Amino acid sequence: MKNFYRITATGFGTGKLPIAPGTWGAALAALLAAPLMWADSNLARLVLIVAAVALSFICARAADMFADEWGEDPSRVVADEMVGMWVTLVGNPLTWGNIGLGFLFFRFFDIAKPLGVRRLERIPGGWGVVLDDVLAGVYANILLQLVNLCFALPYF
Repeated sequence: MKNFYRITATGFGTGKLPIAPGTWGAALAALLAAPLMWADSNLARLVLIVAAVALSFICARAADMFADEWGEDPSRVVADEMVGMWVTLVGNPLTWGNIGLGFLFFRFFDIAKPLGVRRLERIPGGWGVVLDDVLAGVYANILLQLVNLCFALPYF
């Protein structure tokens, strides 16, 4: 069971990449969401929500489980970035444009950590690892919703 948490927490190995592991984890989440472009929008929304909630619990547990070995909020744990990316996409039309723009928005909010994101990061344990990325995803989602509302672009 410990291997399941290790593999999942590291985003199936993307967290072990030497440069920008969080970006790789978010990119993996974007690629995993891409097939939902061809699904019913309600089904896509449900899949993203269920995946984000399930992975949040797995990631929080894994961060606690490996804290002694990996440290607090280690860069190799990227499941939280995957959760944040899926939160970004929930309720937005799933197109290549939205997935790409959502990725950029999420990474901006995840790295800049504005408006309370950094405060959530300070929550002790695994939930501090996850919740800051959830809030970054919420901010990115809102911005993506606004872009979709204001600009009716053909590939968005």
